[in-house]
Amino acid sequence: MISTPTLEEIKTLVYQLPLSEQISLLEDLEDKLETPTFMKLAQTGFTEWNDPEEDIYNVES
Repeated sequence: MISTPTLEEIKTLVYQLPLSEQISLLEDLEDKLETPTFMKLAQTGFTEWNDPEEDIYNVES
C-alpha cells in the first residue's frame, strides 16, 4: 500500500529541488489554482445577464 506524503514531507522534497525547478513547479501550481478562481470570479460578473425577462432564447411559441 502506498502512503500519501504529508505536506511537510512534500515541502522538504520541494526545497531540495534546484531553484529553476521550484519556479517551474510554482508556475504550474499557479496555473492550476488560478483557473477555478478566475472562473468563479467571472461568474459573479455576469449575474445581470441571468434576467429571465430578457431571455430571448426561451421564447414560448
